[in-house]
Amino acid sequence: MTIDALDETSGHATPADVERLGVETAACLGLTTECRKANHDGVLDSIRAAAAKDAVSITMKAGAYSHTSIALHDALTGSRIPAVEVHIGNIQARASGRHHPFTAKAAFASICGLGIDGYRLAITGLAAKLGAKTSSKIDIKALA
Repeated sequence: MTIDALDETSGHATPADVERLGVETAACLGLTTECRKANHDGVLDSIRAAAAKDAVSITMKAGAYSHTSIALHDALTGSRIPAVEVHIGNIQARASGRHHPFTAKAAFASICGLGIDGYRLAITGLAAKLGAKTSSKIDIKALA
């Protein structure tokens, strides 16, 4: 699985916290993850590279790019691997232009408003979609 975080996480969480949560969640499910961070359109190359390297899924926080980038939508669709879009905050509570992200249409699922726990849920959901053996033994407190 690949986690792409395009911008700083909100609240008190850091990108390192998100990476740790992703790696630990994947490990609990018997999976591995690769974490990447990009603040530019080069993220399209990251998605293509992930697909080329036999990635089986993508979990991403595209930030403002999700609302503005048709190219990002096209890259996700073209990768042909399931993706979950994660929004740390509730995009429905923001300006109306943020209510309809382009990337959501290319994603298997979208999670918003749950903070960085959205990554844990995204990875667990993708694991289930991919047929990985999910476990109810994931210690949420240990991942927080």
